[in-house]
Amino acid sequence: MSALQPPIRCREIGASDLDAVADLLARGFPRRPRRYWSSGLQRQAARPTPEGYPRYGYLLEQGGNAVGVLLLIYSNRGTPAQPRIWCNLSSWYVEPAFRNYATMLTAIAQRRAEVTYVNISAARRTWPIIEAQGFRAYCHGLLFSVPVLSAAGQGARVQQVAADARAVDGIPSDEADLLIRHAGHGCLSIVVRSKQSSIPLVLQQARIRQGRFALPAMQLIYCRDISDYVACAGAVGRFLLLRGRVSVIVDANGPVAGLYGVYTERRGRKYIKGPQPARLGDLSNTELPIYGS
Repeated sequence: MSALQPPIRCREIGASDLDAVADLLARGFPRRPRRYWSSGLQRQAARPTPEGYPRYGYLLEQGGNAVGVLLLIYSNRGTPAQPRIWCNLSSWYVEPAFRNYATMLTAIAQRRAEVTYVNISAARRTWPIIEAQGFRAYCHGLLFSVPVLSAAGQGARVQQVAADARAVDGIPSDEADLLIRHAGHGCLSIVVRSKQSSIPLVLQQARIRQGRFALPAMQLIYCRDISDYVACAGAVGRFLLLRGRVSVIVDANGPVAGLYGVYTERRGRKYIKGPQPARLGDLSNTELPIYGS
């Protein structure tokens, strides 16, 4: 770079940067339309963010022009008194001429020791790089389950939670807020009710791609534990079948007892780094529900 060129700086993304960020990401990910990014950024603008943490992430800038971006999605999985801060390292792009400065973004994004960082969409070619940064894989693959084949949940009733609901009967307020907020993101938030329990789940529309074909499916975004989904899989499967969905994609480390389906490690690997333990079955407040699959 010439000494006459303006210096590169890294700073937090502000509300006034969102158009430039959407333009930059649309160039970096040409298979995604610009509205994909602008809609997701609007959701980030409206969602709660832990105080003292970036709302959107960080920007590389030269002379007032955005040349690189790293989206971050912060959430508190604890309580105000005992916070457990998580950060989803989401979409990353740096213009080719400025790739030597990309480490500025990653270094500043991962500098907080109290934060648990997750990467849920790592491309296969980047796995060695991510592991060299201290991340460990907590999810090694995906189970393409067919819940309608299960007898579990027979007699249970499935209640859909609306985006304008104020509360959800039998569900704690913080968890009800999660269901309602994700319904507002376009997810399917449900409660499977039986005489024994009320099981909250969040699912998102997805597609299973096989060559030139793409089959409609759902992605499991939130459950308290994978065993909860197993316990009501049949009821969920029958509910989804009426809506044209046969498969539910589940994060897994192998076949899951009680579920019928196909497990693969060709995709779906997810990484974590930080003080909190990982848990399968919780992709809430990440890029999947906020930006879409």
